[in-house]
Amino acid sequence: MSSAQGSALIQLIGVKKVFFTDEVETHALAGIHMEIKEGEYIAVSGPSGCGKSTLLSILGLLDTPTEGEYHLNNNSVANLSLSDRAKIRNREIGFIFQNFNLIGDLNVYENVELPLTYRRMPSAERKERVQWALDRVEMSHRMKHYPSQLSGGQQQRVAVARALVGKPSILLADEPTGNLDSRNGEAVMELLHDLHKDGATICMVTHDPRYARHAEREVHLFDGQIVEEQAEAV
Repeated sequence: MSSAQGSALIQLIGVKKVFFTDEVETHALAGIHMEIKEGEYIAVSGPSGCGKSTLLSILGLLDTPTEGEYHLNNNSVANLSLSDRAKIRNREIGFIFQNFNLIGDLNVYENVELPLTYRRMPSAERKERVQWALDRVEMSHRMKHYPSQLSGGQQQRVAVARALVGKPSILLADEPTGNLDSRNGEAVMELLHDLHKDGATICMVTHDPRYARHAEREVHLFDGQIVEEQAEAV
């Protein structure tokens, strides 16, 4: 899907993030201007410590900027209460983490269902959504298994299903291949590619140039600033 087809889903205007510890100021982000259009697939790359994860935390409403504006779906998120932020995270944002973050004593089905239970969604609708999400990542046959009974690649597929099940506006992937071998890493990247082809908006943080090339557009961060943007060859 061409990025020109979508309207602006996310806008960051002059976003800065400063961490204060023991009278030391650490400037994690320094004046970020960035737009993500609906249906776009963006990779954020750069060396360790350049601000990639801080940027993703702000996009996911897990952290707030020190300065600047963040608009999601044309709405400013600056003055939202904690409960409103949590509600938007649950409904609008799907997270895919490097370490999967599955709950060990819940089976695959229950892990994927969990975000929907917070919405107080009727059980019949929950069941339909979970089945759809597990089918999408080809893990329906493992729905009664527990995370410890799955390979790393399978756990990440379940994590993708959990991110998808709420039908969010955007998927945020933080080094989604970081704990996988190259074969499973490629499989997860193919899955993200297919989801994007079906219309998903994706913002992925990666330090691996092989995986960054899967995206439509690559944003390079260095010392908390965007130093380069490039469109990837399709």
